[in-house]
Amino acid sequence: MKELKMKAAVLKNPEELSIEEVSVPVPEINEIVINVKSCAICGTDVKVFHHGHKHIVFPRITGHEVSGVVSSVGKNVEEFKEGDRVAVAPAIPCGRCLYCRKGYQSMCDNLKAIGYHYDGGFAEYMRVPEDAVRNGCVNKVPDNVSFEEASLAEPLACVINGQLLSRVRLGDTVLIIGSGPIGCLHAELAINTGAAKVILADISSDRVKMAEFTGAMLVDMSKEDIKKVVIGLTGGHKADRVIVAAGAPQAQEVALELVAKRGSVNYFGGLPKEKPFINFNSNLLHYDEFFVTGTHGSSPLHNRIALDIIASGRIDVKKYISYRYPLDEIKTGLKKAEDKEGMKIVVLP
Repeated sequence: MKELKMKAAVLKNPEELSIEEVSVPVPEINEIVINVKSCAICGTDVKVFHHGHKHIVFPRITGHEVSGVVSSVGKNVEEFKEGDRVAVAPAIPCGRCLYCRKGYQSMCDNLKAIGYHYDGGFAEYMRVPEDAVRNGCVNKVPDNVSFEEASLAEPLACVINGQLLSRVRLGDTVLIIGSGPIGCLHAELAINTGAAKVILADISSDRVKMAEFTGAMLVDMSKEDIKKVVIGLTGGHKADRVIVAAGAPQAQEVALELVAKRGSVNYFGGLPKEKPFINFNSNLLHYDEFFVTGTHGSSPLHNRIALDIIASGRIDVKKYISYRYPLDEIKTGLKKAEDKEGMKIVVLP
């Protein structure tokens, strides 16, 4: 039988990315292969392009915000069939470790990821490993959801995880620092959850303007004092939930001064590994008894919930898609993402 070929964006080393003809993957008995229809670009894809990643062995096909059509299935797979429209949660739990058994799949001791340990979605076809199929990482896409929309379920899933960890509740005042796509998703989800006030702030005037569609109260931190704004809007009580959706140490530090007593701060954006430390005034924590948490990913369940929210229309993720590129133009898409032009960029293999 003649070996089938496909186009893929192959990262051979940092900043060495080329479109190549490679073999179409063939599923093992408990795996599936999908024909990729949409793969959105994430900020981490830009970082990986420039610097690689500790879990990546080159050459690697990256891309992890993926949707497509099942093109072939292993002989033991019963849940999926050829032609199924699916979205794939990229973080793959083992299902066997202590944290998986506790229900904390995103904290799996043996966590693997599509686009890192396994080839990802910047290709015409992608193999979905056995653990991903077995542990609920493959979700069928509702009929009223497009492939482009489905590929944005992954970032929304991370936001869902973050807000569950932050304990966002009815009537809360929620402050989000960073109005990129993740910050905007946080704002929309908090509004849907029933937060009384949602404040979305950024130091970039362009980003603030792009976030007008969210319905949040917008603060341009290059022109306004965020502390005065938050204190004024809350009668001096500050924000019940502060979510830092930016990888900036200054934002993480100021968040501690903006959170209410018994509230919570979520460091959703990570810092560069060369400079991971901030000045942390622990007396603020001690006396105001607030909680500090972080978020770095999501579970298969969060991804399924994200698809349901998208299907319901409560969050219109089509508004987030600023640019679409064919696979041959992936470098242009990565540059757009790096330069923060628009919101989300999708690659259509």
